[in-house]
Amino acid sequence: MAAEVPENPLVPPIPELVIGLIAFFIVFGILAKKLLPNINKVLDERRLKIEGQMEEAEAMKAEAQQVLEDYRAQLADARHEAARLRQDAQEQGATLIAEMRAEGQRQREEIIAAGHAQIEADRKAAAHSLRQDVGTLATDLAGKLVGESLEDVARQSRTIDRFLDELEAQAASDATKAEAGR
Repeated sequence: MAAEVPENPLVPPIPELVIGLIAFFIVFGILAKKLLPNINKVLDERRLKIEGQMEEAEAMKAEAQQVLEDYRAQLADARHEAARLRQDAQEQGATLIAEMRAEGQRQREEIIAAGHAQIEADRKAAAHSLRQDVGTLATDLAGKLVGESLEDVARQSRTIDRFLDELEAQAASDATKAEAGR
């Protein structure tokens, strides 16, 4: 036994090495047949799930981009609509102002015409009243000058009308001379 070579503690004996290799291949074979397909199946499912989530994220990103574009388009449309409404309001305001000015002008003309008509009516009433008062005074004065009563209404009216017509004719001729002198 002395001839035996001392054993190296790092090199296992051959029978143990063979049994260890056989056990290794048996365990490796069982793992390869049973466990590895389950691991691959879980990894594939996980990969598919991640890919699905990535596709879903891309779809959501595209949808968000579409919603953003729609929002921007709606915002642009709203701005155009607001500008159009503002322009319409300005045009309507200008039209309304023009109508109100025309209505004010018309009312002013009516008031002025009514004022002129009232002034003319007042002038005629004053002239009529003045004619009667002047006629009465002239009749009384003429009666005192002549010394007889001029109570006859017809005679009184004719006298008054003749006197006033002469006054009006004289005033008209004076006015014509004044205009010619200018």
